[in-house]
Formats: sequence, C-alpha cells, structure tokens
Amino acid sequence: MMTIAEITWTVDPAIFSIGSREIRWYALAFIVGFSVGYKNVERMWKRESIPPGWLDPLLYYTALGTIVGARLGHCLFYDPGYYLAHPIEILKVWEGGLASHGGVLGIIVAIYFYSRNVSHQSMLWTFDKLVTPTGLVAALIRLGNLMNHEIFGHPTDLPWGFRFVDFSKISLHAWRQGAEPVFTAPSHPTQIYEAVCYLLTFALCMWLYFRKDAWKREGFIFGIFMICLFTARFLIEFLKEVQEDFEVGMVLNMGQWLSIPFVLAGLYFVLRAVKRKPVAYSYRNANKNRK
Repeated sequence: MMTIAEITWTVDPAIFSIGSREIRWYALAFIVGFSVGYKNVERMWKRESIPPGWLDPLLYYTALGTIVGARLGHCLFYDPGYYLAHPIEILKVWEGGLASHGGVLGIIVAIYFYSRNVSHQSMLWTFDKLVTPTGLVAALIRLGNLMNHEIFGHPTDLPWGFRFVDFSKISLHAWRQGAEPVFTAPSHPTQIYEAVCYLLTFALCMWLYFRKDAWKREGFIFGIFMICLFTARFLIEFLKEVQEDFEVGMVLNMGQWLSIPFVLAGLYFVLRAVKRKPVAYSYRNANKNRK
C-alpha cells in the first residue's frame, strides 16, 4: 500500500502589496504569458515578412478579447443569476473569476474584428499564429491558480498530493496575521497536470510552425491546438473538485460540456486543412488592400 507523503502548500497568493492593492502571482502569470507570447509571434512576423504594423494591434485585440471574454464567461457560465442581479460585480476582475472557455470565445470575437479591420486575412490565418504560443500562456495561468490555492482536485493518497490552504474556512487576512491555517485533505494538484499538458501543446504547436511549416495548411495548427488543449481539459476535469454548487451530481461538469464543441471544431479544422492544398501567402500589396 502506497504511503501518503503529501506536500503542504503555503505560498502566499500575493507577491507584494501597494497600499490596499495586491500584486498577485496570477496577474504576473498573465503579464509574463502575454509578453513571451508576443515575442514568439514577433518571430513569426519576421519569418513570413508580414507587415510590422499588423503586430501591435493583434496584441491589443487579443488582450482585450481574453480578459473581457474570460470574465464574462465566468460570470455567465457559472453564476449568471448573481452577476445579472449585481452587474457592477462583473467589472471586479481583480477579485478573481475567469473562465478559459469564455476567454477563447472572447478571442474569437476579437480576431474577427482584427481580421476585418487590420490584416484583411482570414481568421484562420491569424489563429494559426496566435495559438502557437498560447499553450505557454495557459500553462502559466494554471500555475497562477496553483499560487491562489484554487481549482485543485479530489483527495488522493498519491505521494504528490497537495494540502492547500482552505480559504473557504479561513480568510486570507487571518492566515497572514498568524491564525492557525486550515488545510484541505491531500488533493490532486490538477493545476500542475493542466500546466504540463498545456506546455506539451505549446511545444507541439511550435514544432509544427517552425519545423514543419504547418502554417501553410490554413487552420491545421489551430485545430491541433483545440484538440490537445480541450481534450486535456475534459479529462482532467474528472479529477477536479466541483467549482460551483449547481455542478454537484452532474455526469459531466460545465467545463467538460464547454470543452466538447472546441474539440469537435478542432477535428473539423484539422481534416479541412489536410484535404486542402497549402496556401501561398503574399503580403506585397498588403498596404494597398487596407481599407
């Protein structure tokens, strides 16, 4: 019988405070993720000789779409009754509550407007580039969840089970002031499981783009990304604790139901890309085509 050798996780969610405002690891994960992602996309721009003026707008559109979509996704997918009754609470992003599925939907909307107003290329042209570094961003965000002691799994007797501070039973302020901490039972560190899967997805997409020139098959990298990311999310959800009360007793939770359409869409785009001829992109008349 395996002996329990749990890991007691006591990391403070905040790095430091400025007055009453905290700077959290979660926020740092977003900033680092977007910064590294930007540098990777910049390499793609140079590789394909894409007009430089298209790059910064992509960052702005994507950042806005991610934050707005992820916040609205959390509010409307997981607790619509409360947030529709208290709409001002939707604006309080700093208090936490972001949904990855909502973030993806927000990015899709943002890229629609980016493609229409900036690049005048197909949305798949943009997505093949955008998702390549996104696995790294997603992995960093899950590590931010680890720092927040949130979105962990069911109790486990595996040797790498984590005992998190249970902030539903003790306030963060009281814990910092020296109150006796209340820990969860040793639990699956599902944040780490997801982070590893997302890093592997990142490595695969980078290999497909830079080594195999898969970007020439429009939609292929995007489809692979969707399949890998949301299949991992679907499977790991079986190990997670219920995030919202309404999910109790559900065969599949909300995260799993929301993942299925993304996996199916990924399969469609991969099959579509394989059946079609590679695309030969040209940006010589890019400025003339701009509206």
